[in-house]
Amino acid sequence: MEVLIDAHCHTVVAGELDAAAFELACTEAHLPAPAGTSYLDSQVGLALRRWCAPALGLPGHAEIGDYLARRSALGWRDATRTLLRSAGLTTLLVDTGLDGPDRLDPATLGDLAGAAVHEVVRLETVAEHVASTGVDAAGFAAALAEALERRTAHAVAVKSVIAYRAGLAVPAERPAAAEVRRAAGDWLRRGGGRLTDPVLLRHVLWAGVGTGLPLQVHTGFGDRDLALPAADPAHLQPFLGAVDVPVVLLHCYPYHRQAGWLAQVYPHVYLDVGLTVGHLGLRADTVLAECFELAPFGKVLFSTDAYLLPELYLIGAAQFRHSLRRMLDAWRADDAISAADAARLAERVCAGTARRVYALPPTGRAGGSA
Repeated sequence: MEVLIDAHCHTVVAGELDAAAFELACTEAHLPAPAGTSYLDSQVGLALRRWCAPALGLPGHAEIGDYLARRSALGWRDATRTLLRSAGLTTLLVDTGLDGPDRLDPATLGDLAGAAVHEVVRLETVAEHVASTGVDAAGFAAALAEALERRTAHAVAVKSVIAYRAGLAVPAERPAAAEVRRAAGDWLRRGGGRLTDPVLLRHVLWAGVGTGLPLQVHTGFGDRDLALPAADPAHLQPFLGAVDVPVVLLHCYPYHRQAGWLAQVYPHVYLDVGLTVGHLGLRADTVLAECFELAPFGKVLFSTDAYLLPELYLIGAAQFRHSLRRMLDAWRADDAISAADAARLAERVCAGTARRVYALPPTGRAGGSA
């Protein structure tokens, strides 16, 4: 389990964070916790103290105040490098749709992690940029196609967050050109901005399919902008039946069993456990095993979905390694799997399937080991 490819992640903050900002970045919440409570009094908080405190030279389960003091004493750059290297990731597939002036650029992120970096292009972000260029409704579709061709020239995948904008009940049919022009005209007259029009979101999704690259789709839990029932990947079934590019269902929880079924019945559909494992801590053992109930073993991928904090890289990687090892050890103890098959399954989910799906080179730069 030493080679680990992070098949979906984001960049992190380039600077110091105070205690309140650090705590909020550990969650999917928008607002501070109410008085008398803490978001770090949770599974992710326990995992942080378990896996990250020793990486920074503290005892495991050190108090969070001691941890933050140690992090501050090291400085954000040294702490970031140490935490990223401790995750032991060889390759990062970075969604650049959430980049900002206070974030590390992907190249620097890779240097600090000691890992190769490849870009995942967020479709809605590209569409919103096109809208800001002065394009008119009649030219929007062509301008989007041209922009995607440029942006994906060196990318390994595209990604959609349509779950946040309109939900995953996507029809099997492409929207007609006249519908796209009409919807684009309405959107552009309002000044563009955040794309929420269902017709245009469907068009953007199909434009992503048209690149021929693997399509990552956010499913399952996220921040509160999401209508959680609408993010059930089962809603995607008509769309999945109409496309033939690889589709990677990200996160999935609490709908990971539905995602496992989709990965079984559609040859081009995959299940990615990012975000889920890192946020569930000890309970990740159970949910990871549930991901392998229906999904073929070669259809499950690892990622962290780490964002803002380097700690989330280490938590995601260390907890995944730990939970996968415990799952396979239990199968071995029950004589349900041979040692050779366990090793083959681990290699696939840790790196082999990501290399195949995303057409990655066979080796990357290795960091440390978790």
